[in-house]
Amino acid sequence: MTNQLYAVVGNPISHSKSPRIHSLFARQTGEQLEYTAIQAPLDDFSGTVRHFFERGGKGLNVTVPFKEQAWTLADHRTPRAEKAGAANTLYLDKDQDLVADNTDGVGIVRDLQNNHGIVLKGARILVLGSGGAVRGVLGPILAEQPAALTIANRTVTKAEALVRLFAQDAGAAMLAACGFDQPDQPFDLVINGTSASLQGDLPPVSANVIGPDTVVYDMMYSLQTTTFNQWALDMGARRVYDGLGMLVEQAAESFYVWRKVRPETTPVIEELRTD
Repeated sequence: MTNQLYAVVGNPISHSKSPRIHSLFARQTGEQLEYTAIQAPLDDFSGTVRHFFERGGKGLNVTVPFKEQAWTLADHRTPRAEKAGAANTLYLDKDQDLVADNTDGVGIVRDLQNNHGIVLKGARILVLGSGGAVRGVLGPILAEQPAALTIANRTVTKAEALVRLFAQDAGAAMLAACGFDQPDQPFDLVINGTSASLQGDLPPVSANVIGPDTVVYDMMYSLQTTTFNQWALDMGARRVYDGLGMLVEQAAESFYVWRKVRPETTPVIEELRTD
């Protein structure tokens, strides 16, 4: 029996941990599949997707810079993809229509709550950034009923647009937007959704957002402590985490969407930490 084919598509893609993660999932669950990485030309993502499914591919993960294109390309979108405005998971339904899903929000919530024991219900949360990474996680975070969620961004109008978009998802949570320089009191949880850590930079946020009980989560991941997490530790944060667990958790959700089998994530996270 031939292994069913899955892949991650991006540009660049050589750094991707997804093939390693899904091979560990397959070995753990006994699922027969092959998972590869595909670098799509920047000007022909749609052709790459079409070719993959024409040759019998079963499911695609999508990463930078194609998540919005994947959303646009789909014939149908799941509710969580619809709200996220981006897709990281593609597959064909029984009618051979292309379906887009987004598992990033589920990934961060499971990492925060299941892996790190962080209670989101009733928490005061600060989210830095307003790009696709942040938009993809706001709905699932708000579904956990925090007391308040503030979105801070360099361009305030972009943060305000997200507040309008997710106003109906907020429930009783106070949902607010502001510039990076405005938050001036400690939060229970600070999530860095900017890409600043990739360049070794920091978003220009006040040290006052970090208190002795603040937990900090950088959606980027690194073998070393990320720049943002090191800053938070220096400012006295109680605990800091990077986004490796989110990466594994969103992959596990994609694996479940495709295979209807839910892998154990803890041993995979531990193995990646020691790779």
